[in-house]
Amino acid sequence: MLQPGIRGNQEMTVTVEDTAKVYKSGTLEVLATPRMAALMEETAWKSVAEGLDAEMGTVGIRLELDHLAPTPVGMKVYCESVLEHVEGRKLTFSITAKDEKGEIGKARHERFIVEEEKFQKKANEKKQK
Repeated sequence: MLQPGIRGNQEMTVTVEDTAKVYKSGTLEVLATPRMAALMEETAWKSVAEGLDAEMGTVGIRLELDHLAPTPVGMKVYCESVLEHVEGRKLTFSITAKDEKGEIGKARHERFIVEEEKFQKKANEKKQK
């Protein structure tokens, strides 16, 4: 079973496709908040994926995010997650994002452990109702 303290790390270089202008979350060519959120979620889920049974995965259920500073196209972003709490199937992470000049974001993120096939089936049934 998963234990608090598990860390995850991801990095990316901001491209034009990652900007607020492309994500339609603003008009500037800086890292979009939704793109930073996706990097944070990716960092968290990948950090615990190997510790789960093969048929299990996690889904995001909550993200409290502060986007603290802009990052221009071409700059690297580094993201680190730390699993802080495990309550049954609920996982709580603290996450920080930095660019080459310092901290750009922080978040508290909750994920829930699910049986992937069962979860996908339940989602697909929504189309049939």
